Amino acid sequence: MAQSNMYAAIAGYVGRAGQVGHVGVFSRQAGAESWTHPLSEHESYVVHVHPTDATVVFAGTKDGVYPGSRQIWSFLVDQHDPKLVYAGGSPISIYRSEDTGETWKEMPDPGMPDRAVMPFACRVMRMAQHPNKPGTIFAALEVNGCMRTDNHGESWTDRSADLIRLAQKPHLKSKIVSDTHNEGMLDGHAIAINPADPDAVILAVRMGLFETRDGGETWQDMEVGRFSPTTYGRDIKVGADGKTLFAALSVAAASHDGGVYRSTDKGATWTRFDKVQVHGTVMSVAPHAKDMNRMAIGARYEGEVYGTEDGGATWEALTLPAGVKDIYSLAIA
Repeated sequence: MAQSNMYAAIAGYVGRAGQVGHVGVFSRQAGAESWTHPLSEHESYVVHVHPTDATVVFAGTKDGVYPGSRQIWSFLVDQHDPKLVYAGGSPISIYRSEDTGETWKEMPDPGMPDRAVMPFACRVMRMAQHPNKPGTIFAALEVNGCMRTDNHGESWTDRSADLIRLAQKPHLKSKIVSDTHNEGMLDGHAIAINPADPDAVILAVRMGLFETRDGGETWQDMEVGRFSPTTYGRDIKVGADGKTLFAALSVAAASHDGGVYRSTDKGATWTRFDKVQVHGTVMSVAPHAKDMNRMAIGARYEGEVYGTEDGGATWEALTLPAGVKDIYSLAIA
C-alpha cells in the first residue's frame, strides 16, 4: 500500500480483555515500511478518514471522540456539509458536530428499548445516510437491530420489528449469551446505502445480509449463503464508484476464516474479491474513497491487514506489530 495512508483501530474484546497487548490507533503512511502508534492509551473501536479532507482522521475510543467521555463506535460525515459529523456511542447515543469535530453536542436519547441483555452496553456500530435525503440516516445497532432518523438525529424510530419477525424462522434463530433467540438478527454490525440504488438499505448482522426498500418497515434476506460458505456479516461498504458493494463475511464473531465479497449488481449476486487466507474473523473492509483500485481488509487476533492497489488482483500482507489485540476498524486515504 505504498500509495496509501492507512489507519487501524485496535481494541481487546471477545474474551481477551485479560491479555496484555497493544490497543489504540496505528498508522502507516504512504511509502513507509512500518506502522507507528500515535494513539496508545485507549482502546479504539473505529477510525474514519474524512471523505473530502484526508488530513482529518477521527478516532472513536472508550474515552469518546478522542478525547471525550463515552465509547464511540462509529462516524458519519454528512454528504452535503463536510463540517457536519455524527458519532455513534455506547450505550446507544448520537453526537453531532457542526465544526468538523472541534466541538460536539449530544443529541436527544434515541429511546431504543433493550431487547437482548448482553455482557456489554448496546452500540451504534455504523451509520448510513440517504444520498437524496440528507436528514435520513440509518444506524446499525449491536445488539438491537436498526434505527432511523429523518431529521438529522433529533429523533429516531425503531426499525427492528421485522428483523424480530424474521428471527422466528428456525434458520435465523441464534442465542449465544443473551436470553433470546432474536439475538442473532438484532446483532447489527454495519449498514450501507448504495447511491446507485438509494432506496435500498443493506444491514449486516450475525445471520447474514438483509435489505429494506421501505425505510425499515420490512426486511428481506439477501440469502448471501448462495454465494459464500460463510455468512456472518461484519462489514459492508460502497466503493469509490458509488455502485459497487463490498461485504466482510466470516464464520462467527470468534472464528478463523472469512473473506470479502463483491457485488456489482446492487447485491443480487456476490463473488469472492480477496485472494488471501485470513486466520481470524474479517472485521473491516476499507475501500479508498476515490480510487477503486485501493482497499485494505483487517482480521482480528493476529494483527492481520492486507492491501491491494490493483483492484484485488494482488494483495500484500501489512501485518501490525506483534502484541496487537483485536482489529476493529481500518481506514485508508
